[in-house]
Amino acid sequence: MRVSSLPVFPSKEIIVCLFALLWGQSVAAEDSNETNAAPFLVVLGISQDGGTPQAGTTEHPGWEDDQFKRRVVSLALIDPGSEERWLFEATPDFREQLHHLDQLAPATDKPGIAGIFLTHAHIGHYTGLMFLGHESMGAKDVPVFAMPRMQEFLSTNGPWSQLVKHDNIVLREMEDRKAVRLNSRLRVTPFLVPHRQEFSEVVSFRIDGPNRSVIFIPDIDSWEEWDEAGTRIEDMIASVDVAYLDGSFFANGEIPGRDMSGFPHPFITHSMQRFSKLPAKEKSKIRFIHLNHTNPAIWPGSDERAQVLANGYGIADEGEIVEL
Repeated sequence: MRVSSLPVFPSKEIIVCLFALLWGQSVAAEDSNETNAAPFLVVLGISQDGGTPQAGTTEHPGWEDDQFKRRVVSLALIDPGSEERWLFEATPDFREQLHHLDQLAPATDKPGIAGIFLTHAHIGHYTGLMFLGHESMGAKDVPVFAMPRMQEFLSTNGPWSQLVKHDNIVLREMEDRKAVRLNSRLRVTPFLVPHRQEFSEVVSFRIDGPNRSVIFIPDIDSWEEWDEAGTRIEDMIASVDVAYLDGSFFANGEIPGRDMSGFPHPFITHSMQRFSKLPAKEKSKIRFIHLNHTNPAIWPGSDERAQVLANGYGIADEGEIVEL
């Protein structure tokens, strides 16, 4: 595996300045807590559920050098006007991600989370809820938005049921394609996607702000299965400004000794081939996310990443901001 020796995260100073600019634009309107500063998303993690480096890997530069680490996939949604913050996914890296968010967009109270939206019950997407319990933060009444099966799973299986019992979290049930209104400027719409459903449904999200929209699809079996269900990913891309799409694996063969043809994720090479006829403007909306630790496109300087960029697509980076 080739990795770059160049820094892979924007410097902390640059990110803090960007957040300060967006956060500091806010000037309280008379008799109102609302401001004109636009809400925005920030990427808190881009890695597949196991993180990078993954458990069990022994020779990886990330064990010694933080610039080669990647946190598990997560987004944060911030509204400077209302000073509210929401998380998409509660990952095993919850502690670091919340601390990162606290540094960049400080909350007026703790934990300062207006809600957490969960896609499904695979380890990288919900297990961070454990930090809200009495063994750690002892949070109170944090809204957790989940689909019906996901809600039942959390309610009836320990240790998650303890979070419900002790009111660390309050479950809010979502419905397929029914928007959740967060405030006067923001709404989130879940939509079902085909992916392994051992314990829960799997959803992705459309996030709408006052000026721009984003889709977040970290896990899906294939675009073709979605076609059969009557939804074309190209139509969804056309309807938004930014599309964070499942880029778990670059191509078959990146895991030595394994035939990956049956893996339940679209390879980036396949996605690029499928989207090859899209106009350049549509391609530029796409940012691959949820990258496995074996995926060479995760590393700046790799030939595979250069190939993605040369074809007009993007790779999500931790710390990047999308204004809504």
